[in-house]
Amino acid sequence: MDQTFAPDFHEFGRSGSIHTRAELLLDNWRHDFEAILHDVTVRHLAPDIAHCTYISEVKTPTATEWANRSTLWNHTTGRWQLRFHQSTSPK
Repeated sequence: MDQTFAPDFHEFGRSGSIHTRAELLLDNWRHDFEAILHDVTVRHLAPDIAHCTYISEVKTPTATEWANRSTLWNHTTGRWQLRFHQSTSPK
């Protein structure tokens, strides 16, 4: 993920919390889960900017959580990097 997250990456989590790149790269955030992505759509906003939306179905040993997700990607230094992520609870 070090190569995937842009230097200024940040995230608005499903719970409303805000996370930085540094926080998400820490080992204590990692855990096993199964995720299925539904309705994935990618829209190019410019040649080097893409907006991706999808619905995630995340399965843990104790629950299944659904979320609407949105990410902004930037093609820079020869690769795509994740600049921003937002997750919201579905209604």
